[in-house]
Formats: sequence, C-alpha cells, structure tokens
Amino acid sequence: MTYDLILGDYAYSSWSLRGWLLFENFDIPVKTRMVDFSSDASMAEMLADYAPARTVPTMITPEGAVVSDSLAIGEELASRHPDAGLWPSDPYARATARALANEMHSSYGALRSDCPMNLRTAYVDAAPSDDVLADVARIEQIWTHARETCGGDGPWLCGSYSIADVMFAPVAARIAGYNLPIGDVAKAYVAAHLSDPAFRRWRAMGLVRGETLPWYAKPYVTRDWPGPAPLAAKPVEGQDSENSACPYSGKPVTHVLELDGRRWGFCNAFCRDKTAADPEAWPAFMAMIKG
Repeated sequence: MTYDLILGDYAYSSWSLRGWLLFENFDIPVKTRMVDFSSDASMAEMLADYAPARTVPTMITPEGAVVSDSLAIGEELASRHPDAGLWPSDPYARATARALANEMHSSYGALRSDCPMNLRTAYVDAAPSDDVLADVARIEQIWTHARETCGGDGPWLCGSYSIADVMFAPVAARIAGYNLPIGDVAKAYVAAHLSDPAFRRWRAMGLVRGETLPWYAKPYVTRDWPGPAPLAAKPVEGQDSENSACPYSGKPVTHVLELDGRRWGFCNAFCRDKTAADPEAWPAFMAMIKG
C-alpha cells in the first residue's frame, strides 16, 4: 500500500511539512512530488492532474481518493494504519491530542499571518504584535497543560509523538525562527522539534532546493538558526562516496563532500556546496541517508 503526496516548498510550506511528517515519522511508505512556489501558475493549475485538489499537501490514496487537508490526511492514515501510533492509545491522552490538533488547525491567525514559516532564516527580534503574543500565550498554555497531564517522561505533548506534535511542528519553527518569548516548558518542546531527525531532514532539503522567496522575508536583524550545533563538512574531489544517489534528487552522485573521513555524494556542485556552506544541513543529511 503506497500513497502519493504532493508538497509545496520545503522552506516555506508549513502545511506541507505537516503532511510529510505524517508519513516520515510514522514509517508509512509514500512517493512525493513538489510544486513550484516561485511559479506564476496558481496552485489549482499546478494541481490540475489531481482535481479537485487546490492546496498542498495533497495525498492520493492507493485507491485514488484525493485528500487535501493535513488533519484529514492524518485522520485517514490513523484509520488505515491503527498500529502506527498516529494518535495516543490512552483515551485521555488521545482526547487531549485531538483537541490540540484541531485547535491548531483552526486558530492562531495572527501568528500565521505575521510570522510565516521560513526555515532559511531566523531573527533576533521580530517585534511581535499584541495579537501574536496572545496567540503564543495560548499555545504555551495548552502545551503546558498537555505536558503536565499526559506528556509522560518524553519530550512530546501527549506521551509518544503523535498527530498533535505533527500539527505543532511548524508552530515550533515559527517560535524559534522569530525568537518569540516563551517559558522553559515551551522552550523544551520547541527544542525537541528542532532536534527531531525528520524535521532536520526537511529543513536540510529546504536549504538546498528551491529559491529564496523574497515575499517571505521580514525587515529584522537575522541570527543563526537556533537548532542543534552544526558539524563542519568540506567539498572534496572525485566521485567515490558511501551513497550512490543524491539524497535531495535521487540522481547519481557527481560531487562529494567529506566529514570525519567519510565521503558523501550529491548530484551537483550546488547541492554539495550549499550543504557545506550551510553546515546545519549536514547532520540532517546524515540522518536522511540513515548513516
């Protein structure tokens, strides 16, 4: 049973990140394709082959059903894969996770509008409005409630990683990227997302694929991305590498970089040099190839 998943830009499409995490973090096989956020065509035009879809992500089930809403995708996958753990098994935790996921799905308009997801940059001070601060305060309240009542010893909201955490992954990225004020409990939860190997793989692909889109930029002083400490890698000559295909494109290796004596390949010099120049992508690359 294999699904098709149509996604938007890695760096900017928060809903696409959610759709991808539903498959990646629950080990559900999927084939993906991307639409071009820099195109002049409308989303509906780019998705014409998948009508009536007009948003990303869009999932095509093995039977051909078109599902174009991240939460609907999650619910459908949970029904089809009951053993994958998309929702908590405990009734209290499951009810709490559903409430959180649905609130995220329908709320926080100020945060979404003023702080669009941008995984290519981070800011020192985004001068958040009162409405944004109110959204963040509400988010922190429900995160704290979930962690205190059903979070357990792990880092996630309702015990094991669930759809609720998928829904809040781009929110955590926004809070981190725009340096929004939060307390220690929320900071720990944001850090868990920034350290999640799947999230790091997604962000790594966002650093090397697609264009930097100026309409997502904000006029604030930038800072380093507040994720785990990067590792240093360097471009090297030759084509000998431990992986035969580029993790970003699937094409044969033509260029190589090195870390700690190990050689990893890319399909072109841009992918290689971009990963070396943005070394935060390198640990994510290592995780991407499961090495």
